[in-house]
This record gives sequence, structure tokens and C-alpha cells, in this order.
Amino acid sequence: MLRRLALTAVVSLAALATAVPVSTASGPVSSDSVSSGPVPSAVPTTGPFAAARPSLGPLPLPVPPLPGFLDGGEGKGTGEADEVLTRLTVSVENTGVAGADGTFELECGPTGGSHPQGQAACDRLAEAGATRAGRQELFRPTPEGTMCTMIHGGDATARIVGTWEGRAVDTTASRRDGCEIARWNSLVPVLPDVR
Repeated sequence: MLRRLALTAVVSLAALATAVPVSTASGPVSSDSVSSGPVPSAVPTTGPFAAARPSLGPLPLPVPPLPGFLDGGEGKGTGEADEVLTRLTVSVENTGVAGADGTFELECGPTGGSHPQGQAACDRLAEAGATRAGRQELFRPTPEGTMCTMIHGGDATARIVGTWEGRAVDTTASRRDGCEIARWNSLVPVLPDVR
């Protein structure tokens, strides 16, 4: 909603800028400049539409870049391009997969940290963040009382702590039943693939 409002304001300012004649937009003409006469304007100066032209004065200042929350969440509007919006610490134990156990740092935007599949993990997080359901469900634990199949998927456990797209994350994952296995698999490659 705010983005739409800001874009509407930008378009309105652009429309106002085109309605102002060039002679009023450029300010007073100095004696040093060469002038060959009046500057032609696309706005009618005579006829029925001439009276509808208001005296708007000089053009408004250039519109500053949109703030990060209005430019699609990319954070480039106010010089935040260098700020990392996703920074997670992923701790994994008992996977039985060589190199998968340990504590890894993951940063997205730009990709960094010690995560073995950093770019793929950031791509998965971006994919989930692109949908409302993904933003709501990705790190949410299985609700109490949920009917889950009694399939044991192994002893692997994980904890993910940090921020994702500016939101705090502190969650655990395991493979103790069908619901938790499905949740773990939805987090691959942030978590290792232990299937």
C-alpha cells in the first residue's frame, strides 16, 4: 500500500513537471546568456485552454530514491545496499553425512559466510520469501497436536538463529516424524540434504 502511494506521488510530480513551461522552470535569464527570443512552450497561451494553466513556478527538486521498504524490499533506496538483510547461524548435528555437521554462518545480499552451499541456500530463502505463505511458514515449527506419520528420519538436529529478510529467526528442526522430515526437506539447502 505504501509503495503504491509513493509511486502515485512520483507520477504526480512528474506530471506537474511536464505542465510547467520551460521558461518558468529555468528561472530568470541572465544578461550573460544568449537569448534568441521567447522560449516556445507546448502549453497553449491563447484560446480556451490558456486560462486553465496555473502559474506553478519553478520545477520541484528531483525526487529522492524510494526508501528500502518502498522499493520492493531491495533496500537500495536509502543507501542500504551494503546492509545484509539475512544473517543466519546454522548449527547441525548427527546427520551422518561427511562435512554436514557443524556450525555455519550464512549471509545473503551479498552471499557470504562459511555455509558450504551459501548461494544455493540464499536462493532457497529468496524463493520462500517471494510468497506470503513462504514467509509465514518457512521457519515456523509444526503446531502442537498436528497428526504426523511416525516415520523416523534419523537423529539429525539443527538450530537456525539470526535474521531473515530483517525478521528474527530462532528455530530448531529434526527428523523425528513425518512433519519434521517435511519441514527439514523444505529448508534444504539451508540444512544439509540427508535423505
